[in-house]
Amino acid sequence: MAYKYSTGIGENCAKAVGMALPISRKQSIMVCNFIRNKNVKLAKKLLAEVIDLKRAVPFTRFNDDMGHKAGMAAGRYPVKACKNILKIVESAEANAQFKGLSTADLTIRHASAQKGPDTWHYGRHIRRRAKRTHIEIVLEEKKTAKKEVKKAKAKKPEAKEAKPEIKEKPAVKKAATKEEAIAKPEIKEEVKKE
Repeated sequence: MAYKYSTGIGENCAKAVGMALPISRKQSIMVCNFIRNKNVKLAKKLLAEVIDLKRAVPFTRFNDDMGHKAGMAAGRYPVKACKNILKIVESAEANAQFKGLSTADLTIRHASAQKGPDTWHYGRHIRRRAKRTHIEIVLEEKKTAKKEVKKAKAKKPEAKEAKPEIKEKPAVKKAATKEEAIAKPEIKEEVKKE
């Protein structure tokens, strides 16, 4: 059965999904909010910093009794969730490269975490629910404004060069006198005779 994404996917997009990952859904939601609408290179760098405990992920929800972190209010280091999400981002980037999209212009257009299947840890005394989460990542190729400006500047000089050529031709015709106009047909006739 095919997986149905919760967002529309265009031709300049690449996608990847992680099914039933053993990570916390609440932490995954906050990590997805953290990387959404960022460049892929920046997102991978941020996730690597969280894994190395150098940067905290801000928690705007699910933050009861959570301590403050430097530069933000409540935050945490969800290492396990970041490792799994980083793998999915790299997979989506590889899919984009296979499609022929420029990896330098990729941004994370859609990142979401959803509830996975209900599975249980069975034990001797009591069973406990296992953590399962689905992660969706959709990357989109966005051309930067700098490249468009460079293309526009490159086209303008070509248009200026074409205009002087048009102006020179009428000037030559006006300078011709009646005698030159009469002499030119004679020259053409002599060339034809030879």
